[in-house]
Amino acid sequence: MDLEPPAGPSGRWVDTLPERAARAVHPAVWSYLQSGSYGDVTVAEATRAWHEVRFRTRVLRGIGSVDLATTLLGTPVSSPIGVAPTAMQRAVHPQGERAMTAGAQAAGSLCVVSSNSGTRWDELGATAPWWLQAYLPTDRDQMRQVLERAVAAGAAAIVLTADTPFPGSKYAADEEDWTGVDLAWWRVNFPPPHPDRWAADLGFDDVGWLREAAGVPVVVKGVLRGDDAVRCLDAGADAIYVSNHGGRQLDRAVSTASALREVVGAVGDRAEVYVDGGIRTGVDVLAALALGARGVFLGRSPLHALAVDGARGVERLLTDLVAELGEVLHLAGCATPYEAPTLLPD
Repeated sequence: MDLEPPAGPSGRWVDTLPERAARAVHPAVWSYLQSGSYGDVTVAEATRAWHEVRFRTRVLRGIGSVDLATTLLGTPVSSPIGVAPTAMQRAVHPQGERAMTAGAQAAGSLCVVSSNSGTRWDELGATAPWWLQAYLPTDRDQMRQVLERAVAAGAAAIVLTADTPFPGSKYAADEEDWTGVDLAWWRVNFPPPHPDRWAADLGFDDVGWLREAAGVPVVVKGVLRGDDAVRCLDAGADAIYVSNHGGRQLDRAVSTASALREVVGAVGDRAEVYVDGGIRTGVDVLAALALGARGVFLGRSPLHALAVDGARGVERLLTDLVAELGEVLHLAGCATPYEAPTLLPD
């Protein structure tokens, strides 16, 4: 048996990011970003759940190289790994969303930008398509201007967050002292007065309303059930995004790893399915692809990379994970991400 020595305790630059990022940002901001809701049970389970997925590898397939390129809702990307929407980016790094989108685009990845962005859409400097995550305010008409400006600035799709009628309680973050944190940029893309709360009455009709108001495809994010996924598609959604909001909404919600297969099975060939939540390695990405995800998004890790080294940090994070994914796909006997579902045991 041929053995090569390991590169150290982990050998991964990404594993150094949380500790370095914690030193780079205000303690209250760090607590807010890392905390889950209530008892943090869902946060604690997220990454472990991906570790439960096992593969039946394929051999002697004559694979000389792996092609990771794919499309997400028709947008060409260099790999299925993208950046999930997160707020507080301006509190993490002075360039905020500009640096995040620049880093993602340099890596050939799709970036989803939060509607709570601290950067105006036309100031993103985006040279490639990006998607806008949407929280709907109680006054839907207030959202029309936001959608129009985002689409004009390059947003190729709208990602409706469906699991947040209001923010879940985050005990750890609520105890922090926010003195010295400038939040003057909060929700700058909404016309004044900026909304102080989101719509608590979200319904399936809002999917169709968004489709009509924005004129671009709509993805529904926060889906954990097959029946809800089907109803979203029936209501006009173009894709489904499996997410439990990083464990920041209802604590003890099921892991996205455990929900993904049911949702993919219910959706079938009707639409693409994406996922986020606890994904830290190329092997985790392979697990998500094997379970049927078309795109795999990262939330906290890009924030850590942004805090440590701005756009260059985000680019390196994504580039490193893409390289890992290419390696593990090759080891599994897959020439493209589309072959990953053949790896699951029956």
